[in-house]
Amino acid sequence: MWNLLKISGLVALCVMPPAASAQDYPSKPIRLVVPFPPGGPNDIIGRVLGQKMQDLLGQLIIIDNRAGAAGALGTDNVAKSEPDGYSIAIASAGALAISTALQEKLLYDPLKDLTPITLVAKVPELLVASTTVPVTNVKELVALAKAKPGTINYGSTGPGSMPHLAGELLRTSAQIDIVHVPYRGAAPAVNDLIGHQVQIMFLDVPILLPQIQAGAIRPLAVGGRLRVPSLPDLPTMNELGYPQIEADNWYGMVSPARTPGAIVAKLNAAAIAALKAPEVQEKLSSQGAILIGGTPEEFAAYMRSEIAKWAKVVQTAGIKVN
Repeated sequence: MWNLLKISGLVALCVMPPAASAQDYPSKPIRLVVPFPPGGPNDIIGRVLGQKMQDLLGQLIIIDNRAGAAGALGTDNVAKSEPDGYSIAIASAGALAISTALQEKLLYDPLKDLTPITLVAKVPELLVASTTVPVTNVKELVALAKAKPGTINYGSTGPGSMPHLAGELLRTSAQIDIVHVPYRGAAPAVNDLIGHQVQIMFLDVPILLPQIQAGAIRPLAVGGRLRVPSLPDLPTMNELGYPQIEADNWYGMVSPARTPGAIVAKLNAAAIAALKAPEVQEKLSSQGAILIGGTPEEFAAYMRSEIAKWAKVVQTAGIKVN
C-alpha cells in the first residue's frame, strides 16, 4: 500500500508543473509570428492586436516576421515550436486553408499540427473594374462577359492566390468566359488595371481603397458576406445573387498542437478583449478589416469549412502551382 501511495505521489508531482505553468502563464515574453514581411495587412493586424494583448496579459509580445511560401514558412515555424504558449502566429487563409489544396507536400497539417485560438479578422476581396469597361455593376459585367466571351481579362496576384480563386468563383458561378492574367504581386496587377491592360480584378480592400477614392478604378461589389465599413454603399456578391462568391482574406491566431487548454483559453480571452477595444477597432477598420473573434472550436470548424471550399475550387478550376 505504501509503495502504491509513493507511486501515486510521484505521478502527482509529475503532472503538477504543467498545471502550474499554465496557471502562471505568461511568465516571459511571447513571440508572435507574422508569416509575411512588415507593412502588409497581416503585419498590421498582428502588430495592432499584439500591442493590445501585451497590455492585457502584462507580458511583452515580440513580433517575428518570417516571410516565405505565401505564409507557409512562418506558420510551419510555429507548428514545430514548443506547445507552451510562447510561440503563436497570426496566419492567413492561404497558410491555413488554401495551401493544403495547392501544395502536394505542405510542411504541416493545419488541422493536426496547430491549435486554433481565434478567428481574428476578415479582409474581403473587392471586385473592381477598369474605368474603360462600360459597366457600373455586376449585372452589367456578367451581361458584357456573356455577350463577348473570352474578351474580359481578370488580373490576380499570382496562380493560386486569393484573387485568382475569387476570379474562378466568379467565372464558374456566373457561367462566364473570362481570362486569368497572373501577376507577381499586387502592385503590378493594380498598375495594369489602372492602365487598362486588364479589365477586372479581385483584391484586398486596403490595397484598392486609395485607388477607388481617387477615381482610378471602379468598385463593383464586395467579395465577402459583410459590407465594408469604408465603402458602406457597395453591395456584397451575396446580396447580388451570388452567395457562392465568398472570398475573404482572413487571419487567425494559432499555436502549436498540444498547447494546454488553459493557455489557449487565456490567449483566446486576451485576443477577444483586444478585438473589442475601441482603439483596435478604429485602427483595423480603417484598413478594411472586419473584426471577428470567437471560440477556438468555432475557428477550428471555420478552418475545416474553408479547407474543403478552396480544395473544391482548386480542383474544379484545375489550378496548379509550380
